[in-house]
Amino acid sequence: MTTDDLLELLRRHLPEIRASLTAAQFSGFQDSVLRLRAAGDDTRAVRGAVRQVRLALLPLPREMELRRKLDQFRSGGAAPSAVLPDTDRLAELIRLLDSVDWPTLDPESAEIARAVRQRLLTAPARGPEQLTGTAAEDPAGAGLIRLSDPERGDRYPDFQFDPDTGEPRPVVQRINRMLLSDQDPWGAADWWLGGNTWLRDTPAALVGRVPDARLTEAAAALIGDGGW
Repeated sequence: MTTDDLLELLRRHLPEIRASLTAAQFSGFQDSVLRLRAAGDDTRAVRGAVRQVRLALLPLPREMELRRKLDQFRSGGAAPSAVLPDTDRLAELIRLLDSVDWPTLDPESAEIARAVRQRLLTAPARGPEQLTGTAAEDPAGAGLIRLSDPERGDRYPDFQFDPDTGEPRPVVQRINRMLLSDQDPWGAADWWLGGNTWLRDTPAALVGRVPDARLTEAAAALIGDGGW
């Protein structure tokens, strides 16, 4: 799949993207597309910008068709001609992004978002009072996913911690930072706690069971490192 294929995919699904992201998330998506324009004909910079586009869309519900297509997006060792975007196609997407009105989340998208968050909040998790060591001293600095439960307050999914020491698992910290969990904890949690076609299992269930490098490669495949 070329960069132009990605641009066309984004153009066709723009209404769904608008409806499924918060204002802040949508702004981040716009910024990532502008970064793609700023990359010009520098293939390395274009690959980095494409990675940012995909990261910006991680908050999309996994159940959406667009999210599934983005998860499958690969270019491998694509030639520069497949990497560099058509300038007219990119300009048209930016024009559309600039011209749209910010919509109210439609009922169907809102229900999908609620269902996703409820699913993630049912996973085993710890409250702030249960954190120990470095996690208790500075949860944000430790690179931990923090989910806000309207009834129970902050929750930290259990898979992030070594069961013996209670310390954050280094591989989880590394991948959380790759997935920008500080900016989008729900998207990062959805990656860990959802089915993964690359791993053929739930990533959180594989921590400690497969080599750390395997998990890191799966996260890199999602966001484009190594492929884009």
